Amino acid sequence: MPAASSFRRVVTGKDASGKAIVLFDDAGKRVRASRELGNTLTLLWVAESTPAALTGNADAADRDIGVEPPANGSIFRIVEYAPEKDVTGDYATRIRLMRERGIGPEGPSRDRPRHPGMHRTKTIDYAVILSGEIDMLLDDSEVHLKAGDVVVQRGTNHAWVNRGDQPCRVAFILIDGKD
Repeated sequence: MPAASSFRRVVTGKDASGKAIVLFDDAGKRVRASRELGNTLTLLWVAESTPAALTGNADAADRDIGVEPPANGSIFRIVEYAPEKDVTGDYATRIRLMRERGIGPEGPSRDRPRHPGMHRTKTIDYAVILSGEIDMLLDDSEVHLKAGDVVVQRGTNHAWVNRGDQPCRVAFILIDGKD
């Protein structure tokens, strides 16, 4: 199972006089780990709209962890994927958990996707593989990715599968999109 956050989140803002300050310097407060799905998700920031508000000093990540960003907004998160061999959920359990989170595949693979993690969000996702290796499965193909690779995922069915023996950490920025 992926470990809890071991990275540092630094968020800047402004004091009452407009001077730049550090508002938060931590590892991220909102973490959701799932042995059945084999991932640990850390929410780093949420922008409610685009363009994003640059005012206020509240922690925009201090909220329940959802999958998709707010309408016209964005989400920044890091997900650590355990090796597939360490995932405890069976196919049916993993499908159920994904659907409980409000996500799943669309189109012909809706009822029996090739992998239980297959899903589609109506977002454009920027993904950066920070460490480890992972396979991105699409409807009929897949791409092997390793640290330093980037993905621009444009609202398509996909799943992330770690077939290696080490955890894989991926940074994601999801921006609300439209078909």
